[in-house]
Amino acid sequence: MHSHRLSLMGAVLAAALFTAGCGPAEQRTAVPIGGASGAELAERQVFRRGNGAEPETLDPHRATSVTAGNIARDLFEGLTEMTPDGSVKPAAAESWTISEDSLVYTFRLRSGARWSNGDPVTAGDWLFSLRRAVDPATLSDYAAILYPIEGARAIVAGEAAPDTLGVQALDEQTLEIRLAAPTPYFLGLLTHSMSYPVHPPSVERHGERYARAGNLVSNGAYQLTEWVVQSHIRAVRNPYYWNDAETVINEVWYYPIDNQDAELRRYRTGELDMTEKVSSRQVDWIQRNLADEFVISPYFGTYYYGLNVTRAPFQGNRELRLALSMAIDRDVITERISGTGEIPAYSWVPPIPGYTQQLPEWAGWTQAEREAEARRLFEQSGHAAESPLVLELIYNTDDNHRRLATAIASMWQEVLGVETRLSNQEWKVFLQTRRERRQTQVFRSGWIGDYLDAFTFTELLHSTYGLNDTGYASERYDELVDTAALEADPARRRALLEEAERVLIDDHPIIPLYFYVTARLVKPWVGGYVPNIMDQHYTKNLYILKH
Repeated sequence: MHSHRLSLMGAVLAAALFTAGCGPAEQRTAVPIGGASGAELAERQVFRRGNGAEPETLDPHRATSVTAGNIARDLFEGLTEMTPDGSVKPAAAESWTISEDSLVYTFRLRSGARWSNGDPVTAGDWLFSLRRAVDPATLSDYAAILYPIEGARAIVAGEAAPDTLGVQALDEQTLEIRLAAPTPYFLGLLTHSMSYPVHPPSVERHGERYARAGNLVSNGAYQLTEWVVQSHIRAVRNPYYWNDAETVINEVWYYPIDNQDAELRRYRTGELDMTEKVSSRQVDWIQRNLADEFVISPYFGTYYYGLNVTRAPFQGNRELRLALSMAIDRDVITERISGTGEIPAYSWVPPIPGYTQQLPEWAGWTQAEREAEARRLFEQSGHAAESPLVLELIYNTDDNHRRLATAIASMWQEVLGVETRLSNQEWKVFLQTRRERRQTQVFRSGWIGDYLDAFTFTELLHSTYGLNDTGYASERYDELVDTAALEADPARRRALLEEAERVLIDDHPIIPLYFYVTARLVKPWVGGYVPNIMDQHYTKNLYILKH
């Protein structure tokens, strides 16, 4: 067994003897996890994970959801990879150099890298892929994440051809990327799926059907073999992966499960080795019965409500937006509704080293003071309890989202007399509804940072960003974000981002509710699982212990 895998086991095997009983119906014979030595691997290396909503696509350049990202990390490999401590390490690129002016990155690709059909992975494949990612014809909502690359902004805007992108294949194994300005987070950005390579012949042959089972050729540790909508997605080891010798798990099953009660039942019956999340209603029971399998850790994300500021009642009505935000008791939400250690949010960017969160003055008030001000602003906005405002709040089907929406609707009713109609939608429909903005008023959302830098939050609300579903457009905000994107001085860049957040909080096109934590169940025989702030877990780093 490889030495690095033994070191990974250390934390997991500290409690090697574990009895998985959690109630009379679940009693089982005590079997040492990992066998007599505590380090024995199971004969069948199969990993089964709950994965939330059905992914909208497995095309890495069109995917936007966390659930799609979970699978993409197994199927594809970027130039770099994120480690559990948030640092970046070589992945498809074995090394790189950076020019003195920090504008030119030269990557040396791994000579043994192969696609899942055996074709070599070349610099030309990366050139094709990065051009495809920013090509408007790809219809990527995430294309703006590649704006740091020279020419990307003009290409995404349709003002230049994709072949003008600042990327060049110097030879079969050497890729050069030129930036528009120094970008301190660029290596972290390259861990995102928008920078993953796609197999040019497969894309050209299959077009929009490229990302389906039987068509998808990928360069990661696993290859897609089966996708049964609303049932499962199955991937098996890619024998051509350059580091396949270090991979232990032979196949991984991803189950789309929207209902956390159903997910818990399947976990308890042994159908799942890991859940995507747990319902807040289940936490007390889990802590009493499955405490050793319950994992809670910080997560770089913000749960919020978006407000469609392109139409009534929120267009041009800052007072109404603030009133609704101040009427929400975030302490009640985090202590009684979510209940797994979430942090009440009054700002947009989560806590992160090297950045100071920008808080509104009312963040330090009592809830009674906030509610009094909310009533004043509500009346000033042209509404009053005597003529109730009726709002529609949409959320994607999920028990936690429903409970939170119900609680907030109750707060709005009690404090402001607002009537709220709740509407849940299946994930793909929900995303489409938000993007079109024809009917939305208030919508549930969450943003998980793509790399450990405040800019990954700041850019989301830029007027041209493809995932800005609020329709927020502020010349001042855009100017600050654009300037920060080109600013090389760290202190000046930080000041620009912090000022942008102050502008955003003052305009209030979103209602921040809380900063996330990851809360899930993980079987004790899943080795190599390391909680991390990005909640990124590569199946190639996991293994199943004997049990």
